[in-house]
Amino acid sequence: MSTDQWTHPSQRSEAPVPEAVPAVPGPATGGTDHPAPGKVVDAVVIGAGFGGLYAIHQLRTHGFSLRGFEVAGDVGGTWYWNRYPGARCDIESVEYSYSFSEELQQEWTWTQRYPEQPELLAYIQHVADRFDLRRHFTFETRVTSAVFDEEIDCWTVTTDAGEQVRTRFVVTAVGCLSSSRVPDFPGLDRFRGRAVHTGRWPHEGVDFTGQRVALIGTGSSGIQSLPLIAEQAAHVTVFQRTPNFSISGANQPLDPEQVRDVKEHYAEYRAQARRSFGGSMIRTNRVSVFAVSEEERRAQFEARWTMGGFAFMAAFEDLGTDLAANALAAEFVSEKIRQAVADPAVAERLVPTDHPIGSKRICVDTGYFETFNRDDVRLVDVKQTPIEEITETGVKVDGRVHEVDVIVFATGFDAMTGSLLAMDIRGRGGLTLREKWAAGPRTYLGLGTAGFPNLFTVTGPGSPAVLSNVVLAVEQHVDWIVDCLEYLRDEGLATIEAEVEAEDAWVDHVNDAADRTLYKQANSWYLGANVPGKPRVFMPYAGGVGRYRKRCDAVAADGYTGFRLAPPGGLTGTEPSEADPQPVGILAGS
Repeated sequence: MSTDQWTHPSQRSEAPVPEAVPAVPGPATGGTDHPAPGKVVDAVVIGAGFGGLYAIHQLRTHGFSLRGFEVAGDVGGTWYWNRYPGARCDIESVEYSYSFSEELQQEWTWTQRYPEQPELLAYIQHVADRFDLRRHFTFETRVTSAVFDEEIDCWTVTTDAGEQVRTRFVVTAVGCLSSSRVPDFPGLDRFRGRAVHTGRWPHEGVDFTGQRVALIGTGSSGIQSLPLIAEQAAHVTVFQRTPNFSISGANQPLDPEQVRDVKEHYAEYRAQARRSFGGSMIRTNRVSVFAVSEEERRAQFEARWTMGGFAFMAAFEDLGTDLAANALAAEFVSEKIRQAVADPAVAERLVPTDHPIGSKRICVDTGYFETFNRDDVRLVDVKQTPIEEITETGVKVDGRVHEVDVIVFATGFDAMTGSLLAMDIRGRGGLTLREKWAAGPRTYLGLGTAGFPNLFTVTGPGSPAVLSNVVLAVEQHVDWIVDCLEYLRDEGLATIEAEVEAEDAWVDHVNDAADRTLYKQANSWYLGANVPGKPRVFMPYAGGVGRYRKRCDAVAADGYTGFRLAPPGGLTGTEPSEADPQPVGILAGS
């Protein structure tokens, strides 16, 4: 059982959204700025997270008519849905924020180094209010299909409410980690207790007081939520298939002096981040781990461990590319795990042994490993003896039923492609995106795919988004897309479409970049390994955001090399008929 519509059978209703996802304060539908029925718009934006909000802002600023659709009840994207205990960002707050408005940067003050979900959602809602972005969205509305009409170079976008919108461009900002999935365990429908997924957490929260809880999954959301669930529950049984490396976040309230410094120097900090590998201000020690003594090496590891978070993997420049160097870092972290967990047998089960450190996205935690020292927390290894079934009263493993009142599924997402392929997107000749990507996603720059004119993917597969600060990636993608639309408008062009040859070359380059790292040595969601039947293709671009930005800028400066551009009817030899209304903005502005 999967998809972001999942809710436990005992909690299902006739409503189009799960019972576990009631609306938060905010509009249930869009505002008053929607074009009249039947009007063709320049762009439809799908999604109201960081990417969709910024796309709406920039498109509107540059004079394009538009519509936005969002399945949730309000803005927020990831931070609207992921409200589980302990949910927080693993990028520092002063970096995980928009840079497009200096006024916004100066007026918003973060309170913690790593922001928690409520503060992140408050920030996104503040942005939506400040720039009056909500009125362009229709909320609680799912886009079910988008079909390209080659005769008039237009898309028809259809929603689950039955509305159809004609548009020249479709900008998908559906998020890389938004299609939550629950493994199809036998017997799941029979469970009499409550079942929730971290990616679709009930907005009213879950009271674990006196409850026996099964936590299935030890990725980022499981690692973040366990300490807080354990504080409240009567007992927690953690079902672990694969142990993961996690670094303490060393989270703390932000020092006002530090905040003042960042605000004074935001321009140079942002510029540094845009040139970096991961889109952050973390500085990599440009020295090999083998170029220093054992004492110096350990001191550097210790210093980075104390700093917390992703800074650890920047302790030396070869930790992500050299297996022997990586092993030294992995052993250091493994020692930390053994020191944190009192029971040696439990500690060994928590030490990862099947992948290099950093080849999966490193988790950032607050007291995760120490939680296993509690008498009311038990670890069950389901690698060798998988979960057999869900019974009426609990989780059955190796012939034993672990009786619980609540099951928390921290089982992740159908990453990067799940939400895109959930829509019926059809390009030239009726080709579906699912058919095009049957062997794995293929894009040019992560922005477009051959056979699907005027379809843009914000932070799509083939881009470095999930290996970086995604807000910085969002701004770069949206700015590139809007500049492209302006170019088409100025030149009187109607379509832009990736060329097959350019797409093939980019896919090869993405693979080559990954091959120079250790990423492919882990069965991670980067390769779709967490979804049965999903093609094993390394989806992100591992060449770094600085290099990627240069490539995108060069493509645009060269007249969008690798893309095929055409005027109205330019690919069909026919002009649109008078019966087919044209978008207002793309040819003449609006």
